[in-house]
Amino acid sequence: MVTGLSHMSFIAQDLDRMEEVLTQVLDARKIYDSGEETFSLSPERFYNIAGLWVAVMQGEPLPSRTYNHIAFKIDETDFDAKRAAIERLDLDLRESRPRVPGEGRSLYFHDHDTHLFELHTGTLETGLTRYAKGQKETP
Repeated sequence: MVTGLSHMSFIAQDLDRMEEVLTQVLDARKIYDSGEETFSLSPERFYNIAGLWVAVMQGEPLPSRTYNHIAFKIDETDFDAKRAAIERLDLDLRESRPRVPGEGRSLYFHDHDTHLFELHTGTLETGLTRYAKGQKETP
């Protein structure tokens, strides 16, 4: 029986550069750094992001970009500050997909290793409530 999410792992060519993204954009707190002593496949670091264990292992980046991504919830009041942090790190900010009013806003960005992240102001409940009203209806 699955009881919840254990952790997420990312492969990053440069652990320090990935740490900048995680700490400056996603408010991560580093909780472990293997240094030269590895217990896994390569040097790794663990982070806590809003209670989620995120592992980053050193390795080659993904060969291409896809729409596969992880989305983190942010408050609407933090939207502009998060956009500024993404731009400050010179990350590739993508245009958000078209959205209907009331669904929430999103910032999509690729990191240096082709991972796609989303920062989203909505929730599952707000999205489903808005979708139940119909796509054409305005709020």
